Amino acid sequence: MMGQPTWPGRPAAAPRSPSGLFPSGPGLPSRPTYREPHPVRGGAVALGIVVTIAWLLCFGLLGRSLAGYVWWTVLGGGIAWLVAALLTRYGDRGAAAGIAMATSLGWSVAAVVVAVRWGGSGDWPLW
Repeated sequence: MMGQPTWPGRPAAAPRSPSGLFPSGPGLPSRPTYREPHPVRGGAVALGIVVTIAWLLCFGLLGRSLAGYVWWTVLGGGIAWLVAALLTRYGDRGAAAGIAMATSLGWSVAAVVVAVRWGGSGDWPLW
């Protein structure tokens, strides 16, 4: 007699029926597979970094002094972050991540330059 074992005084177990919550059946995985609808690709991240560095460089070159450089970098970075926010919602999230990383790097460079000048002269350079 093949099938499920029965124990004295205990009825045979009913065959397992899926709840419908997860797909099941022959040829389907036993666990659910989660896929990112918009995966982040390395090339898009690298392209976002390169383009944003060029963008911040162009904005930084508009400043004629340290204060001008910093304020132009802050403005350029703010615009870049707005673009990154739009790309996160409606476009390529890899490029948005690259933009955010490069912007944070550009702002960090500007902050270090301000800190070094302020520490060396004792005068706040942005006003």
